[in-house]
Amino acid sequence: MPRLHLIAATALLGLAALPARAETLTVYTYDSFISEWGPGPAIETAFEAQCGCDLQWVGVDDAGLLLTRLRLEGKNTEADVVLGLDTALMADAQASGLVENHGIELPPLALPIAWDDPVWVPYDYGYFAVIYDSEVLPEPPASFAALVEGDDPAKLIIEDPRTSTPGLGLLLWTKALYGEEAGTAWQGLSKRVLTVTKGWSEAYGLFLDGEAPMVLSYTTSPAYHLIVEETDRYRAIDFPEGAYMQIEVAAMTAATDQPELAREFLAFVVSPEFQKTIPQGNWMFPVIELGDDLPQVFRDLPRPDKALLLAPSEVSLQRGTWIAEWLNAMSQ
Repeated sequence: MPRLHLIAATALLGLAALPARAETLTVYTYDSFISEWGPGPAIETAFEAQCGCDLQWVGVDDAGLLLTRLRLEGKNTEADVVLGLDTALMADAQASGLVENHGIELPPLALPIAWDDPVWVPYDYGYFAVIYDSEVLPEPPASFAALVEGDDPAKLIIEDPRTSTPGLGLLLWTKALYGEEAGTAWQGLSKRVLTVTKGWSEAYGLFLDGEAPMVLSYTTSPAYHLIVEETDRYRAIDFPEGAYMQIEVAAMTAATDQPELAREFLAFVVSPEFQKTIPQGNWMFPVIELGDDLPQVFRDLPRPDKALLLAPSEVSLQRGTWIAEWLNAMSQ
């Protein structure tokens, strides 16, 4: 009997010596964010060191598919946090009951607009742009109107607004400029379009492969080529009509079983440690002032004189109708 007690005590001591199992936080996002060249790996390392938890990323092809996946999974989703929706989609997600108030206090933000949303935490922002290859197309369209109405044969690669946030951004950009005449504008633009891709990565890859001299992307895309490749070959067209703004956001899901850990992550999103990964990881502008941690190239990037942004509630209400109009116009 004494020996049995000794064996049992030894076993208990062994169990006590094992480290406690780390809590897991599951974050849904888009693939490019968590790729080896994206900010995801550095964010994972830094947050796990802070929380003592296990951060698990789950990626989809494009941010536009995040909402679709959350809707399909509903209350059975494994996501604790969704990161990658934007101002065009956040009202839909909120109306569907998929996300929850974060209840955290945000620090002062460096956004072009005031932000006081109780559900969504912004983590970067930028402006959609048509990027062109200056070696192939030395004289790009001088205005959005010229892009839509001109007879230049130079082709453009765009993304699908049903699956891609840049694709939806172009749809909203056109709607903001043309209003009820957007259908006519899309018909004109369709003559320029070489192909419509599912997501941004495919579109930009085709552009870099030389399939077309123009692609729908961001005003910050040239920063990558300037910093990494040391070339100014790829440039953003500065349309005088203005550029449509995108603010990317994160939120805690309503189905999470780790609400405190989710809140800790959302607070981390607006910390300097997270934000300093954004410029050269996600190639967007950070939402807080970074001072000397913001690369000089980003400080020198031109900002549009006019930023366009439709109200999220209007986009939520009209998105289906506008996409149907787009599909009809593009098929003419």
